[in-house]
Amino acid sequence: MDIKVVRGDVTKTKVPALIVNLFDGVKEPGGATGAVDRALDGAITQLIDEGEIKGKKGEITIIHTFGKIGPSRVLVAGLGKSESFTRDTVRETTAAACRRLRRLGISEAATIAHGAGVGGMDPADSGQAIAEGATLGLYRFRNYMTSGEDGAGVPGSGGPGSEGPGSEGPGSEGLKDLSIVEQDQEKAASLAEGVEKGSVLSQVAIMARDMVNEPANVMTPTRMAEIAAQVADEEGLDIKVLDREQMDEMGMGAFMGVARGSDQPPKLIVLEYRGDPDNPSNNLGLIGKGITFDTGGISLKPAGGMEDMKGDMAGGASVIAAMKAIGRLKPRINVVGMVAATENMPGGSAQRPGDVVKSMSGKTIEVINTDAEGRLVLADALYYARQMGVTRLVDIATLTGAIVVALGHACSGVMGNDQELVDQVIESGASSGERIWQLPLYDDYREQIRSNVADIKNTGGRAAGSLTAGQFLAEFAEETSWAHLDIAGTYFSDKEKGYLVKGGTGVPTRTLVDLAIKLGRRE
Repeated sequence: MDIKVVRGDVTKTKVPALIVNLFDGVKEPGGATGAVDRALDGAITQLIDEGEIKGKKGEITIIHTFGKIGPSRVLVAGLGKSESFTRDTVRETTAAACRRLRRLGISEAATIAHGAGVGGMDPADSGQAIAEGATLGLYRFRNYMTSGEDGAGVPGSGGPGSEGPGSEGPGSEGLKDLSIVEQDQEKAASLAEGVEKGSVLSQVAIMARDMVNEPANVMTPTRMAEIAAQVADEEGLDIKVLDREQMDEMGMGAFMGVARGSDQPPKLIVLEYRGDPDNPSNNLGLIGKGITFDTGGISLKPAGGMEDMKGDMAGGASVIAAMKAIGRLKPRINVVGMVAATENMPGGSAQRPGDVVKSMSGKTIEVINTDAEGRLVLADALYYARQMGVTRLVDIATLTGAIVVALGHACSGVMGNDQELVDQVIESGASSGERIWQLPLYDDYREQIRSNVADIKNTGGRAAGSLTAGQFLAEFAEETSWAHLDIAGTYFSDKEKGYLVKGGTGVPTRTLVDLAIKLGRRE
């Protein structure tokens, strides 16, 4: 999709459709919407008076212009209450309007800069949000559709690692061109800057979505490593991929214990971006769980819904995708992106409940439940990142079902040993529209993972399951500044809402990029 900023008068822009907006409760529209209303002899005001247009969030009303102005149609999109207006409102409104246009078969449209007028939003933020909302809201994964409306007779293009929504496929119909129309030259320049950033962020979020949506027979650890290598080549990053033999030699017993049950070769993928090479201490480590399929191992999961376990590598996908954007946007910070990729299978060599493994740090772990495998691979990855000299760590994982019980699907959970870093992660999530809620890490939770036969055990039982998992990881972060993101409730959506569609969400790719950019500015 091509999104651009053009200078001009919205009432004279010749396009099949123009998107304008209205806040809830407004009786006389102002700004660009008011200009369109006046050019249409008060048609919008009349529909407000008649109660057909209310401005409620999610409301879309189509007005045919019959040649009175340049656009053939005007879509009036409700923004909701002005006091609740945020960048996410712009993303959601743009996504809903663009999907409506796609259903109408419209391939070209224009929009005003939502929020950049009476909304008081910085034009760059508005441009970024419009680009993200349009691109993410129109995403569809159709790589394996071979017939019918969704498939259009062709498989999807590109796939993971491509520049845009590979799921759209060549020859597919839909909205292809969106112009943001602005008369003011200074605002137009700022909008264009925002559009450029938003396009990069939405492209990499789509890359993460594609990786999550791919079936596990395609998205293997080897395939994840190949995508990471492509990202490194395109963005000038350094990469190394450790294999089973190398990890065995390094003593990664926790990681290798999980990998033993699968025939798929495990991979520890390490991407490095050097944005501040003269200041090596200015760094950030992003550590992603990359379980490309999780059966639960010997502690086998129920069959119902197990197909969704192809997405247990969403944390790793978000790290690889974020590293692509970081390489493109070039923040002044050194970033290490690491993905611990393997399957968790119940093969003949699989580890058993009751086994004891020795981690790279030297700590021994009693394996109580083989389905608590994500924390085992992350334990060795966290320690390895510390050995590399990383001084700020953020791990990202679909770690526990307990986080869904605690927080549902509305937000991710975060915990950590450094309140400043945790606050920065939450702030970046808020900026990106990827909500994050902090949970505590009290010393009491350490008691639940004490083992009678090893240093610690890998699960503390049902009570506070997300927090004992976090406490387990804290044992391997030790004194290093660290935050843990549990995205088990947010990595996947089973319904269309705002700019989210069914399937992988790409969470928290944009948060990670925003965090790297802001940390780079703070140094």
